[in-house]
Amino acid sequence: MTKLKFPADVVTLSIDIGGSGVKGALLDAHGTMISEKQRIETPYPCPPTRLVDTVMELSALLPGFHRVSVGFPGLIRDGRVNFIPSLSKSTLEGEVDPELVEQWAGFHLEHALNTSFGVPVRVVNDADMQGCAAIKGKGLEFVMTLGTGCGTALFFDGRLLPHLELGHSMFRKGQTFEEQIGNAARREIGKERWISRVLKAIEVFDQSLFYDHIYIGGGNGRHLKDIDLAPHVTLVSNTAGILGGIKIWGPDIH
Repeated sequence: MTKLKFPADVVTLSIDIGGSGVKGALLDAHGTMISEKQRIETPYPCPPTRLVDTVMELSALLPGFHRVSVGFPGLIRDGRVNFIPSLSKSTLEGEVDPELVEQWAGFHLEHALNTSFGVPVRVVNDADMQGCAAIKGKGLEFVMTLGTGCGTALFFDGRLLPHLELGHSMFRKGQTFEEQIGNAARREIGKERWISRVLKAIEVFDQSLFYDHIYIGGGNGRHLKDIDLAPHVTLVSNTAGILGGIKIWGPDIH
């Protein structure tokens, strides 16, 4: 891969694509936010071309960047979409639309955005990007994002491991982690029962991964702020999904 050169004062447009909103901000070379965070509602239905248009609409509010980092809510490999749970639905909490699944499967999102922006773009899973801002770089660190669904990322000694959609593995009662602790479940069963499920999910992930530390983020992570969590559990700000946009350009990420 050709090593890209950027100015010492490089400005990065960092974008976090979520099931309910597309958020972005400008970051300086040190990862400090140098603009107000902007947000646009995620449109539905959202085929690839509509998402690209939405990202470009957001970028018009944040001019003056040299490169773009994008956190995407699905499995990304070599810039292509391999698995996309949320944006393959016709509505935010609706059923999966086979036509949208077909349109997203194999779509080269990184190339499409490179072409639209005209500057270098990197696209990674959104939990991976959030984890880049959250981890300490020591041992096996696990990231779980609680938002529309349940995102996951794994790091070992600061190096991002190959992305696995662990949120879509079986959890309990014949349902996946995503189905049991996603936003739809929280709204259906109420905050108290949902928190109980999340604590159980933390325990189950620990029993299978044996991680040294877990970082919990995403919009619904705030519901755990008053809970007495174990020492190896850390809540992180939802802004980490944007702040990780600097580190995905590092040698241990891409």
